[in-house]
Amino acid sequence: MPRSILTVLTILLATCRPAAEGEAVGATRPADLVLRHGAVYTVDAARTWASAVAVRQGRIVYVGTDSLPTGLVGPGTEVVDLASRMLLPGFQDAHVHPVEGGVDLDLCDLSDAATVAAVSTVVRHWAAAHPAAPWVRGGGWQLPLFPDANPSRDLLDRLVPDRPAMLWAADGHSAWVNSEALKRAGISRSTVDPPNGRIERAARGEPSGTLRESAAALVGKVLPEITDAETAAGLARADSLAARVGITTMFSARTDESHLRALVAADRAGTLSARVVAALEVPGAGGDTLLARLNDWRTRYATPHVHPTAAKLFQDGVIESRTAALLAPYLGRGGDAGTPVRDQSTLDRLVTELDRAGFQIHVHAIGDRAIRMALDAIGRARAANGPRDARHALAHLELIDSADIPRFRALGVVANFEPLWANGDEYLTKLAEPFLGAARSRWLYPIASVMRSGAVVSGGSDWSVSSLNPLDAIEVGVTHRDPGDTVHPPWHPAERVDLPTMIALYTINAAWANHLDRETGSIEVGKLADLIVLDRNLFELTPDRIHTARVVRTLLEGRTVFQDSSQDSSANRPGPSASPHP
Repeated sequence: MPRSILTVLTILLATCRPAAEGEAVGATRPADLVLRHGAVYTVDAARTWASAVAVRQGRIVYVGTDSLPTGLVGPGTEVVDLASRMLLPGFQDAHVHPVEGGVDLDLCDLSDAATVAAVSTVVRHWAAAHPAAPWVRGGGWQLPLFPDANPSRDLLDRLVPDRPAMLWAADGHSAWVNSEALKRAGISRSTVDPPNGRIERAARGEPSGTLRESAAALVGKVLPEITDAETAAGLARADSLAARVGITTMFSARTDESHLRALVAADRAGTLSARVVAALEVPGAGGDTLLARLNDWRTRYATPHVHPTAAKLFQDGVIESRTAALLAPYLGRGGDAGTPVRDQSTLDRLVTELDRAGFQIHVHAIGDRAIRMALDAIGRARAANGPRDARHALAHLELIDSADIPRFRALGVVANFEPLWANGDEYLTKLAEPFLGAARSRWLYPIASVMRSGAVVSGGSDWSVSSLNPLDAIEVGVTHRDPGDTVHPPWHPAERVDLPTMIALYTINAAWANHLDRETGSIEVGKLADLIVLDRNLFELTPDRIHTARVVRTLLEGRTVFQDSSQDSSANRPGPSASPHP
């Protein structure tokens, strides 16, 4: 990790000083939980290792060796023998869509379909299994499966001939629809592309069946709304999955009021197993009405584990469908460089208003032009409002102009990457690099370069776009190959980072990005006991095996929210017979 980041984290963590050897807080009183004989990687500023941790009333009260202080183990203490397993801070996903992803799991899920034939089979079977569904809806299809990432309505008409169908691409920026859906939305040859959207066309200008960006909203307007019950069920599914992969904090990257209602209800019922920082979706150009609504939500939907303190803006689309905003045109596209969602003056005004209102701003920015515009807007907001500990973030950051890399640190902007995408797959090799050229492609996902600049870098999944499991992303960040791949050469190897850095992206760095670093993100005395037990030590695995590690137990504030008994052979035994010494 660059020295500048270590210095920043050392200062930030000063209020949560790590325990010295054998040190405990209130050691004479028994702990609720003791985990010992483990490989405890604390992720504190010094990257300290320990072997035992104790928890009382949801907080860490001891970090040190297995020579526990007298009195720490009592009659009611649960003592867990980690048997050399790894203990880490709970993972934090700094960009994820938990409610939408959870809802999608109950729809027509195409995320595992690796061929057009497989896509067809899944759609046909789902439609047959749900004859009463008024629409066939879902998503997860992969853009590289279809020529020009453009599936046709003719194929979907054959698969779903009896009702409308709308299936989102895996990246969430394109939708595939059949003729009945186009008819109900009133989309025809004469329909003009909406702002920030594109209706793909076939012969004579007829809609081909693929809708990009805001064009998908034309069909979205006639879709049946997701009910509150479906939203709550989706959240429950996502929450359970997150706990299974060790995620204890999620940054919900686009949150509407129905999502907030579900989150608050789950927290009040005691069923929410993760802390959620919610970014409230910001449409349009802002204004007093929007700010009033966001301020109302920020207050009304705040609970101990739900923090609606951020605001989410889109500034462009994605490179794969040529909707990302670039500084220079795409190759072979007749001068098209993509169009930003907002012009610079509108973006500047909106960012300044949100910053003045105290929101943490989170911007979807994939192309180098969108990234530069967002950095410019944040810089102008700082100049207008004065500096503060805002921790604004730009998300995805697929193509950064090298001149803009130092600006993240200079402006205090968090660089949020989804490292799983830096794997050299067909999204990059077929749909990005050929349309950018070699010189620009060098700056695709430049995680290591941004780290070396001294900026704070956080890790996210963008689930359900890609795997929710942080271990998959951690491996790819180290290898720049698909998880488990030992055959293909690493993609852009100069931008790989090491294992300690990748763990930090999903623990202390993400906690800092989430304004939670004083309470979470590392295993230190005084912090909340958000902890995960892995079945093996990541540092003892070859890089291509990192993804094979499994979470055995997940704790949120000392409460077990997931435990895999089939893999957990540790000896759990209560005191007082448990010896305080090894």
